[in-house]
Amino acid sequence: MTRALTLALDASTHAGTVALLAGAEELAASEVAMRNVGRETLLPAIVELLRTSGATLDNVARIVCGSGPGSFTGLRIAASIAKALAFGDGAARIPFYGVSSLLLIVAGNDIARRPGRYVAVLDALRGDMYTEAFEVDDQCAIGEIDGMSVQPRAHIEAYASRFGARLVGPDQAGHLTPHARGVARLQPLIDAGGPADLATWEPNYGRAAEAQVRWEQAHGRPLYAR
Repeated sequence: MTRALTLALDASTHAGTVALLAGAEELAASEVAMRNVGRETLLPAIVELLRTSGATLDNVARIVCGSGPGSFTGLRIAASIAKALAFGDGAARIPFYGVSSLLLIVAGNDIARRPGRYVAVLDALRGDMYTEAFEVDDQCAIGEIDGMSVQPRAHIEAYASRFGARLVGPDQAGHLTPHARGVARLQPLIDAGGPADLATWEPNYGRAAEAQVRWEQAHGRPLYAR
């Protein structure tokens, strides 16, 4: 097998997903639980996916990781695994790319084949939602029409109406979640953004963690120096 594969992963929600792609072709994909399982499940899923596909990291030409927003714990796990695999032994690094996990809600599900406008949403806690608006054109190319933002949950229907868009996400009709297989539909867009700097890249957590917010409220000062 040649070194021409893409390994994609996302863990922005309760489900972690991995996919092995050859260009726009999905060779294999799987999904694992990320919550209340008592053990780390994402890396074993990657190992098994490569094994059953007859591939190794030597065949992987790039790694694409869902960059959030979403679950702090899931994003950190996925980012740590993806960056470690990309670093390798430090001598033969694999090009590394990030992609919006909200975009993977659209690209990773069948709605990517249906032209229209979509607002992808994920729970941001504290009564808010992460939102990002996209349009799927007649050629099924996906483009952003409004960037990631945090909206009050009570306002998201009005927000989607501004764009004439359908709400999609785990808590919406259809219960669509981000899936790493969506990278197959996004490769030109991902390539255009160029590879990330492994030394400095971090997921887009969207907002401070709940634990950090509680600590700062209790202590009356920022947890980290600004």
